[in-house]
Amino acid sequence: MRLAHSKSARIFGAVTAGAVAVTIGALAAPSAGAANHTVRVSGTSHGGAAAVKGGSSTILFQNATDDTGVGIVSQNFETTFDQYDAQGADDFKVPKGHTWKIKEVDAPGVYFNGSGPATSETVYFYKNSSGLPGALVKSKTKTGGDTAGTFAIKLGRKGVKLSSGKYWVSVQANMDFSTGGEWGWETPATQTGLAAAWQNPGGGFGVGCQTWGVMQTCLGAQGEGPDFEFTLKGVQS
Repeated sequence: MRLAHSKSARIFGAVTAGAVAVTIGALAAPSAGAANHTVRVSGTSHGGAAAVKGGSSTILFQNATDDTGVGIVSQNFETTFDQYDAQGADDFKVPKGHTWKIKEVDAPGVYFNGSGPATSETVYFYKNSSGLPGALVKSKTKTGGDTAGTFAIKLGRKGVKLSSGKYWVSVQANMDFSTGGEWGWETPATQTGLAAAWQNPGGGFGVGCQTWGVMQTCLGAQGEGPDFEFTLKGVQS
C-alpha cells in the first residue's frame, strides 16, 4: 500500500498519468506481487469542495481554500488490506447558543493507484478530547456525489444534529484497492482551528499513529497542508 498522492514525499518517485502525479512508495506490500501503497497523493487542485445546491441548506463551515494539491489516504480497504485502513479527521466549532443540523459534507479528494469509484463513504462526527477526536457522536455511510474523487455526501433528511461545542469530522472512502485503488483527502495550506488528525489502527503503513495523532507529526510534513478540506452544509438554529 502507499500512503499518499503528493507532489513531494519522502517515500516516492513521481509517475504522471494525465494531470495526476502518483507517488511510488517504498513501503512493503502485504503479499508478493501486490502493489505498494502510499499515504500522500498529488493531483489537480479543486480549489474547494464541490458546490451542491439543495433545499434550504446553507454553508455552516468551510475549510476548503488554498488547496495544496496534496491528499492523504483516508480509506477502508478490503479485508486483505485491513492493516492499511486509515482515517483522517479535522475539527470545527458549533457556535455557543446554536444547534446545527448537518445535512451534507463535501470533501475534495483524488483517486490514485486506480480510478475509483468508491463504493460508499462513511462520515464520522466525534467529540473533541484534548485536541484530538474523542468519543464518537454519530456515523453515517452514504454513497455521495463523486466528481473524480471529490465527494458531496448527503446525510439524509434528518441529518446529524449537534449542539454548541467543538467537534471533529472524518470522511473515509469505502473502496477495495484491487478494483478502485486509493483515495486521498486533499489538504489546504492554511490551518483553521486545531491541526488535522490521522490514524492507521493496523499499522500497515509503518509510520506509527495507530491511534489518533496530529497528522503532520504522524507522517512528517512533505508538502501537505496542516488540515483537511471540507464543507459542512445544513441548517443553524
